[in-house]
Amino acid sequence: MSALTLRPNWAWPGVLICVVAVVWALDWRLAIIAAVWLIAWGINAILARNGTPGARILVPLIFGLTLLTLWEMAVRLYEVSPVILPAPTAIAVAFATNTATLWADFVQTILRGALPGYALGCGAAVLTALAIDRSRFLQKGLLPVGNFIAALPIVGTAPILVMWYGFGPSSKIAVVVAMVFFPMLVNAVQGLKESSAMQRDLMHTYAANYWQTLFKLRLPTALPFLFNGLKICSTLALIGAIVAEFFGSPTVGMGFRIKIEVGRLAMDMVWAEITVAALAGSGLYGLMALAERWLTFWHPSQRRG
Repeated sequence: MSALTLRPNWAWPGVLICVVAVVWALDWRLAIIAAVWLIAWGINAILARNGTPGARILVPLIFGLTLLTLWEMAVRLYEVSPVILPAPTAIAVAFATNTATLWADFVQTILRGALPGYALGCGAAVLTALAIDRSRFLQKGLLPVGNFIAALPIVGTAPILVMWYGFGPSSKIAVVVAMVFFPMLVNAVQGLKESSAMQRDLMHTYAANYWQTLFKLRLPTALPFLFNGLKICSTLALIGAIVAEFFGSPTVGMGFRIKIEVGRLAMDMVWAEITVAALAGSGLYGLMALAERWLTFWHPSQRRG
């Protein structure tokens, strides 16, 4: 048993009060922020030890609210310029007063650019992985070229694609396809190799042909890799669509709005756009995670307990 566990429970509050007192002597604003952080940390620690179902929701909720509170306190106590960092309440006001604009940007960037590009890029990558699986020439020739193209910076290729496909949604879809295609391809190719030689030999003894082996053995074993690629690409798709709008778009869209509002120093609106993008990315990632849990319940990574 360590020495820390032998200390009485009241020792830690006393130590923390002493720490806050010392910090107060140096900077009273920092001491207030530290005190709020320690109180929230203590509440979270108590809830986490209980392990009740409600704690699984309350702990991250309190943690997130604590971060927002500390952000608000730091901005107000230190009088940080809104150009440098706006307060969460200012961002919330910008969000509430510009919902029509934010919704139009969401439709343009996410629904017309990111999601079609995500579906096309990931679907084409899986089909290409199946072709590579059937062709040794593609395995030797396409994969090294694909790795090289995947390393190209999107900031350099995006303006070229925008010039090729114009300022409409087509150019954004092209940029998103270029961003998600190769990460998804690498995961799909690796997933198709996941089944063991013994499993494939067993299917051969059952007189299963290539397609039966593919659908009943190799694709199910590849699902964890496919979902890993889908989750990675869910965020890449949003980044690609927003970056593409920096290089040309109609007067709507998240990338266009961020570029314009930064020029006007309206950083609260910029953060509101970032919030919409973060919520959309988290939602898409969460959908992929739920689908993964539903379809790969048999995999060891999905087992609980």
